[in-house]
Amino acid sequence: MSEDGQFSSANSADRPTVLEHTRNIGIAAHIDAGKTTCTERVLFYSGVVHKIGEVHEGAAVMDWMEQERERGITITSAAISCGWTTKDGPFSGIDHRINIIDTPGHVDFTAEVERSLRVLDGAVGVFTSVEGVQPQSETVWRQMDKYNVPRLGFINKMDRMGSDFLNAVQTMRDKLGANAHPLYLAIGAEDQFNGLIDLVKMKACIYDESDESGVKFDYADIPADQTDQAAEYREALIEAVSDFDDDIAEKYLGGEDISEDELKLGIRKATLSLKFVGVIPGSAFKNKGVQMLMDAVVDYLPNPLDLPPMKGEDVDGVEKLVNPDDSAKVAGLAFKLMTDPYVGKLVFYRLYQGTLKKGTALYNPRTRKTERVSRLMIMKADAREDIEVAYSGDICALIGVKDVVTGDTLADRDLDIRLEPPSFPEPVISMSIEPATKADQEKMSTGLQRLAEEDPTFTLTTNEETGQTIIAGMGELHLDIIRDRLFREFKVEASAGKPQIAYRETMLSSSDGEGKFIRQSGGRGQYGHAVIKLEPQEKGKGVELENKIVGGAIPKEFIKPTFDGIKEAALGGVVAGYPVIDFKVTLVDGSFHDVDSSEMAFKMAGIFAFKDAMQKASPILLEPIMKVEVSTPDEYQGELMGDLNRRRGQIQGMEARGNVCVIDAFVPLENMFGYSTDMRSLSSGRADYSMTPSHFEQVPQSLVEGIVETSSREPART
Repeated sequence: MSEDGQFSSANSADRPTVLEHTRNIGIAAHIDAGKTTCTERVLFYSGVVHKIGEVHEGAAVMDWMEQERERGITITSAAISCGWTTKDGPFSGIDHRINIIDTPGHVDFTAEVERSLRVLDGAVGVFTSVEGVQPQSETVWRQMDKYNVPRLGFINKMDRMGSDFLNAVQTMRDKLGANAHPLYLAIGAEDQFNGLIDLVKMKACIYDESDESGVKFDYADIPADQTDQAAEYREALIEAVSDFDDDIAEKYLGGEDISEDELKLGIRKATLSLKFVGVIPGSAFKNKGVQMLMDAVVDYLPNPLDLPPMKGEDVDGVEKLVNPDDSAKVAGLAFKLMTDPYVGKLVFYRLYQGTLKKGTALYNPRTRKTERVSRLMIMKADAREDIEVAYSGDICALIGVKDVVTGDTLADRDLDIRLEPPSFPEPVISMSIEPATKADQEKMSTGLQRLAEEDPTFTLTTNEETGQTIIAGMGELHLDIIRDRLFREFKVEASAGKPQIAYRETMLSSSDGEGKFIRQSGGRGQYGHAVIKLEPQEKGKGVELENKIVGGAIPKEFIKPTFDGIKEAALGGVVAGYPVIDFKVTLVDGSFHDVDSSEMAFKMAGIFAFKDAMQKASPILLEPIMKVEVSTPDEYQGELMGDLNRRRGQIQGMEARGNVCVIDAFVPLENMFGYSTDMRSLSSGRADYSMTPSHFEQVPQSLVEGIVETSSREPART
């Protein structure tokens, strides 16, 4: 580690950091919880930057896109590497390399969080001390659960009016079901927040208020008025950790003292179990608590060796395991693509196994092709540093590999393995887009294809009937940013049509369907015949296909084409032509002709059978419902609730948080367009809101006719 706190490049012959001293972490939270501000402080304290970049001044290192700096939000996840050395504890005096990904908080960019968590070993969930757990915090937490990511909690903005650390921890328990326990307590709150109580050391960390950088703090005795509280919370911490560490449990029950190092190792074990979350208070903006957070990252979050092997499959579907071993064959996952104006396509790559050198050829099992890595880089947000070699556990960027999409495995040619890719939510909104001039049509098409390559939740289709280009994404802001990037990066001015909702269809009852495809044209004809049973499934269950053909009524080679036809028919339902979800189809009977039957005939029979069954199964139209949370001063509560009711919203509850009232509601997405303008108007600009996709619900019958009529004029489907 150099004098300025940064790690030397991996160009040296020796491995720069042993795997035990590497941490790959993400910082994730609800929008405006302070993730980027927190990351900027980490970069400052670790010596990567020598001046703190502020989000509100448009100078944050991690928010490097023009749109991010203008809007003060994170749009794309940024990766950066820094060094950290703790002063005490089991890892004291050891240089650690920490690869950090700062993720967006806005729901429209949830794919950035999803793909980041898929390749990270640990995470920090950031919450605000006033609101505690907010809607997007819940979404992020579920994503962490999905990928089994050990995590810490950081309760930020302790300097804000109405801040309450212990209440915020309680919201983590109530809303997330987290086994959350403070590792530190706050000394004071709001403008009196001036330190933390370390429950492991049982010492107070008092900040030097004359030092604006926040670097200087001294250990002191715990303030007398918080001695009892600290003893109570330390005991609760030890009791919680004893569930995961037999040695600590034995000492705790025997009334013996537990040393700092023993307790730290116990907290680490508990954190790695995924059933314990240590929580730290702080104020990133006021430079307090961030050093303690980074010490906790080193002490409690996993290194690549702490985690179970990554699972993959070979070409025959046999499970293969990938372990972090520098001497093994290379295997890793491409988790993000980015177009760079200087070097072309950048492929963000998590190397799970092996040692990757510049110039190596990597095999892509999806394309069955080998591509050469011409350059290797480590990322410093929008800056890059060339390296000669990357090691297992590293996150780096590859240049030179062309035919790659998000989720591709890139591995040694002799290692035919496919790692599990991240999964992404379906787009909820679509609109038509046209260039301002016909001359820009080709440039727009190229730009949109590039952006679709980068972003798995952004899709691009052409309406064959009208020739219109249809773009789809996660929300209005998402598509607005796409149009903005088209203009800035590809110099294409484009106008957009009215947003279209991504409706879905399903059925209320079971039914039988029959499909026959018979063609006679002099020579060889076509014959396919299938009988199916169609049943609704519970919400979110998805599509299930089952074959119950007996006695060879349909030959084995025609079963798959029949199911292919059913799946194709389900892409356009019978109510308004939207995709059909949550159903089960059982193939029960059929017939064939020795000469005339073909795969195409049975595919058509599957299409006809599904359409027939769907017509008879009480088909319904479903609309996306958003979970909306509105924070407002009390005096505007009535007007805002009335407005939500007018939007067909269902109020789920209200609660007071600090000096604001929080309204929870479910509202159809169709009625949320333009909501921010109306909400600000009703509250004189003092209310704020957030929304996340929740579920689909049946569209009221009175509205179905209008939607069907609109869909017949706008045939594109998402």
